[in-house]
Amino acid sequence: MKIYTIGFTKKSACEFFELLRESGAKRLVDVRLNNASQLARFAHGDDLPYLLQQICRMKYIHTPDLAPTKALLDGYRNGDFDWAVYERDFLTLLDERRIFAEGLKPTKGRRIVKRLRATIANSCLLCSEHEPDHCHRRLVAEYFRRHWGNVEIEHLI
Repeated sequence: MKIYTIGFTKKSACEFFELLRESGAKRLVDVRLNNASQLARFAHGDDLPYLLQQICRMKYIHTPDLAPTKALLDGYRNGDFDWAVYERDFLTLLDERRIFAEGLKPTKGRRIVKRLRATIANSCLLCSEHEPDHCHRRLVAEYFRRHWGNVEIEHLI
């Protein structure tokens, strides 16, 4: 199984969609808490599903269950704690959400439980950070690899 990740900052729309199209990913799984980005209009949740379908022939799923809480995100961004604390608390949050037992609840659609693996396989996880090093999309991809084993992760930069 392969999981891709991508961030949209520091990319033009052309770069962003070309990376996605060339990757071979089948869908974009948006792991942002808030998909109404003010940073890049092409990554806005209202426009992104249409653009993905038209440009890349990809499906779009917004899964806030794979996003940090606002308090956790704000705490890290405000410097209340460092990346190590953020990472530990975010992984604990994923465990508490019981994703493998209860599935994911996309913002539009029914809960994904039985086909969770098929939904994530050959998908690209989206967040805003340019580099994956200090981004929760990397943690999500590694979380799936830890639970499923044979998962290759490719960061589209």
